Amino acid sequence: MIKKIKFLPVLLLLVFAVSCSSSDDGGGANVVSTPNTAPTAVDILTYPSSDLLCIESDINFQWAAATDIDGDAISYKLTIATNRNHNQASIVEQITTTATNITVALDNGTAYYWNVVAFDSEDEATASETYAFYTEGEGISNHTPFAASLNAPVLGASISAGITTLDWSGSDVDTDDSLTYELYFGDTTDPVLTQADIAVSNFDVTTLAATTYYWRVDTKDDNGAKSIGQEWSFTTN
Repeated sequence: MIKKIKFLPVLLLLVFAVSCSSSDDGGGANVVSTPNTAPTAVDILTYPSSDLLCIESDINFQWAAATDIDGDAISYKLTIATNRNHNQASIVEQITTTATNITVALDNGTAYYWNVVAFDSEDEATASETYAFYTEGEGISNHTPFAASLNAPVLGASISAGITTLDWSGSDVDTDDSLTYELYFGDTTDPVLTQADIAVSNFDVTTLAATTYYWRVDTKDDNGAKSIGQEWSFTTN
């Protein structure tokens, strides 16, 4: 008599092996999450425009909307300061809003500097440009010029030693005023006066390698009003 061979245990063993193999592959898979992207920077400051003389001190600040590739809700941080560098001591208003305009009451006869940062719930975008403006005061016939703004070398730059051209921009709401500059320059913070009564907005200095230089420009008009500039620095190689 021919005996029948039973295949059932072998079949069950194969099914079990295939099941284990499939489970192991799935267990090792990684879940990749999409990183959040910060909103774009505000690219247009509508009002007050750059170097504007504002008759009113209750000012409706207006700017263009930012965009977010993730579709996140965007908020804005408006900063108003009395220093172009927006250091903490000079900030007079810092307001967060979801709108693209807000009215702020400021003092008369004062130079202000403002910018806007757009951010979502996770990331903060690069700040907008900083604009200067002046609120009109009672009976003022002359305004202090705005603090000089930096052109070159850019803040914290590393450049080749030799003849270095320091370049800045000055402005004044009294457009008929002539501006002159005082340059402070040296290899320590709080540098000494190097040149007074500069009639142009650039000056050449001689620099040495492997040195950090600090400089500042104060701006004067022809009525004697003067604004103190912020301190900048660069390194030579």
